[in-house]
Amino acid sequence: MKVRDLMTKDVRTLKTNHTLREAAELMASLNVGVIPIAEEGDKLRGILTDRDIVVRAVAKGVDITRAKINDYMSPKLVSINPQETAAEAAKLMAEHQLRRLPVVEEGQMVGILSIGDLSVVDIHENEAGYALGEISTPSRPQL
Repeated sequence: MKVRDLMTKDVRTLKTNHTLREAAELMASLNVGVIPIAEEGDKLRGILTDRDIVVRAVAKGVDITRAKINDYMSPKLVSINPQETAAEAAKLMAEHQLRRLPVVEEGQMVGILSIGDLSVVDIHENEAGYALGEISTPSRPQL
């Protein structure tokens, strides 16, 4: 099955100049843990997760009503083309320990794929389960 058939197509984005509070409010209203950050239409610039907000800002006492997304988002992106297979997506998610994968076509974000999207598909050798196992394993012990 292709990524295009599994991805969420209606994805809300924010811009780099929005505040962390605006991002948190949008996450709460949509009941999601990630907001893609896009500029110039749907050109993906980064990803902001609920963990980014808490660990990089709130835990350090940053005023989230003033702090801009640009300073706290994860700019290093791993994405996938909508024509790739679910198995390839699972492999990428496992390799990079990602729970969500932006779907990009010709430089524009066209959707997002989550590990949950993969779990409803019967893909070879249970790649979704493998990916989740790899994602959930810390890259190094957290002591």
